[in-house]
Amino acid sequence: MNGAWISQCLIIAKIKVSITISNIKNKSLLLENIGTLVTANAITVKIIKNTSILIENGQIVSIGKGISDNIINCEGKMVTSGFIDSHTHPVFYNNRNSEYAMRLAGSTYEEIAKNGGGIISSVEGVRKNSEEQLIEKVSERMDQFIACGTTTIEAKSGYGLDTKSELKSLKVIEKVNSSHEIDMVPTFMGAHAFPKEFEAKRAEYLDLICNEMIPAVASQGIAIFNDVFCENGYFSVDESRLILETGKKYGLKARLHADEFSNSGAAVLASEVDAFSADHLMAVSDEGISKLAKSEVVATLLPGTTFFLGKKTYAPARKLLDVGITVALATDFNPGSSHIQSMPFIMTLACMNMGMTVEEAYQSATYNGAKALGIENDVGSIEIGKKADLIIWKLDSLMDIPYYVSNHPIGKVIKNGNIIFEA
Repeated sequence: MNGAWISQCLIIAKIKVSITISNIKNKSLLLENIGTLVTANAITVKIIKNTSILIENGQIVSIGKGISDNIINCEGKMVTSGFIDSHTHPVFYNNRNSEYAMRLAGSTYEEIAKNGGGIISSVEGVRKNSEEQLIEKVSERMDQFIACGTTTIEAKSGYGLDTKSELKSLKVIEKVNSSHEIDMVPTFMGAHAFPKEFEAKRAEYLDLICNEMIPAVASQGIAIFNDVFCENGYFSVDESRLILETGKKYGLKARLHADEFSNSGAAVLASEVDAFSADHLMAVSDEGISKLAKSEVVATLLPGTTFFLGKKTYAPARKLLDVGITVALATDFNPGSSHIQSMPFIMTLACMNMGMTVEEAYQSATYNGAKALGIENDVGSIEIGKKADLIIWKLDSLMDIPYYVSNHPIGKVIKNGNIIFEA
């Protein structure tokens, strides 16, 4: 299966993708002859047969009835919410396919990072290339997200690792967000790794993050979240707590990379700092699970990372779900450890390797992803009053999404009531 997933998204590079297919912004639009409508909320997945959706001014105003001069015949096929990808790292310049080759030859992610690869290897590209060059790269990546059915993403900085480059990365996110149809939720991640110039001066880099970067980011006014890579070899629990609490003082909401390679205590920390989300969790402890279960923290699982790195241990989704923790799914799209943009493929991995039902995977890829970003009242489900962010599939049932593995026939993607992609 290592090559199978490529056909859904990477084939886009070989064809002309139609993003924003019409300059005409419809004030009203009727989706009729929907064979199966699938939506999720905090409790369940709801399926409605043989229905319609009326959209006005970008919002859903009626389900099951309505009149409009602009009509799309869904031909009895399935309509779902657009996907919410709540964990991505899209602001980088060059890819890291050389590291992929090294892993195929037997090197681990950790070994590659110790030898100058990993996160640090992407820093030079962000620092040396202009804002305009990065905007071009990120915009192209957003086209591919849309083609895979993703209508909202969380987007992190974190490959600049100095104040100027982190602010530049956030500005890139803001400018692409303002010009592209996709919605981007910006996250500051200066605490992604220790840059080379601070390898032996950890305390000085912490001081830079807390006393220069975070105030500057808050003053810039773009970032909503503050993320930290809390992991052995990166930022300790105490260091992460300091950064997250400092961010909160400046109005930045907490989230963190937690217990990815080892039980670092990050899940426990997430519960203590009231983080919106604890992400990865492949090595989460029973104590961490217990603490998350008593909190409102969303567990954002990233099976694409496990798959892409060739590892065998996936996050314990079943254990998390069975104790009542809200679980979201995301791609972790980045140049090194998960060069994947397809949320349908992430659903496939979740069902095959993490014990999730199809309904749980869908809920986690839509409504729960929105909850991880605090935007579940606006997107993530098909409800009256919410944004009309929808996928019209060339499929008949929810089961077909993971069943097709990599060949996911999307007919149209609708964002804010407008068709922005047509296969």
